[in-house]
Amino acid sequence: MQTDNPPGEAAAEESDGVARPGGGWLLKGAVLAGLLLAIAGLTYFFGDALSLQNLAARETELRQFQASHPVLVYGIAFLIYVSVTGLSLPGAAGLTLLFSWYFGFPRSLVLISFASTTGATLAFLLSRYLFRDTLQRRFGDRLAAFNRSLEREGAFYLFSLRLIPVVPFFIINAVMGLTPMRPRTFWWVSQLGMLPGTAVYVYAGSSVPNLSTLAERGVGGVLSPQLLLAFVLLGVFPLAVKKIMQRFRPAVGLPVADEETSVESATRQLDPRNGPPC
Repeated sequence: MQTDNPPGEAAAEESDGVARPGGGWLLKGAVLAGLLLAIAGLTYFFGDALSLQNLAARETELRQFQASHPVLVYGIAFLIYVSVTGLSLPGAAGLTLLFSWYFGFPRSLVLISFASTTGATLAFLLSRYLFRDTLQRRFGDRLAAFNRSLEREGAFYLFSLRLIPVVPFFIINAVMGLTPMRPRTFWWVSQLGMLPGTAVYVYAGSSVPNLSTLAERGVGGVLSPQLLLAFVLLGVFPLAVKKIMQRFRPAVGLPVADEETSVESATRQLDPRNGPPC
C-alpha cells in the first residue's frame, strides 16, 4: 500500500530536486567569473610583459645564450629529456616540440633521438633491477600474450612496438625490463624504431616560426606549407606505418598480423586503462 510522504519530507525532496541543479549552475558561474577576473587581472598587471614583442625579445636572449654556451645548453637539454623519459614523467612530447622549435631540425633530431633512447634504456634497467617485483605483480598475469609475440618475433616485435605506438612507451620500457632481452639489443632496436616517429615530431616542432616572425606577421602569416605538412604528417604517420608493417611482415617470414598475433592484441593487455591489476 502506497502512503503519502509527510509534508516536510515532500518539501525537502522538492527542494533537493530544484536547489541542487541551481546550486550547480551557481557554482559553475562563480568559477567562470573567478577565472575571467583572474585573466583580466593578469592581463592588466602583466600584459606588457606577456606581449609578443617582449616574449620575442626574451627569445632572442635565449638564442644568444645558446650561441655563447652551446655545450652547456645542449647538455642541460639532454639531461632534462633523459630524466623525463627515464623516470616515465609526462611531457616528453611537449619537450620534443619545444626543443625542436628552439634548436632546429637537424640538431634536435640528434639530441632527442639519443636522449629518448637513453631515457628508455634507463627505464628498462630500473624496471629490471629496481622495480622488478612490483611490476611483476602489476603485469605478471597479463604478460602471456606479450611473451608469446616476443618469443615468436624477437627483436622485430620491439621494433614494431616502437614504430606503432599502440600503448605508451613508458609501459613498453617497463615491461621489456621483465624479459630476457639484452640492454644492448633494447638500445639499438629502440634507437632505430623510434627514429621515424621522432623525426616527424621534430619536423613539426621545427616548422613553428620564431616569436619575432609571429609578432610581425600574425598567426595567419606564418601558416606556411611546411607547417601544414607537419600537422598532416603527425596525423597520418601511425596509419601509414601500420599499413607498411602489415605488408613487410610476410617478407621477413613473420605471420600476417591477425586478432591473435597482432601487436594491438598482445599489448592491449598491458595497458593499465583496460582493467585493474591482475
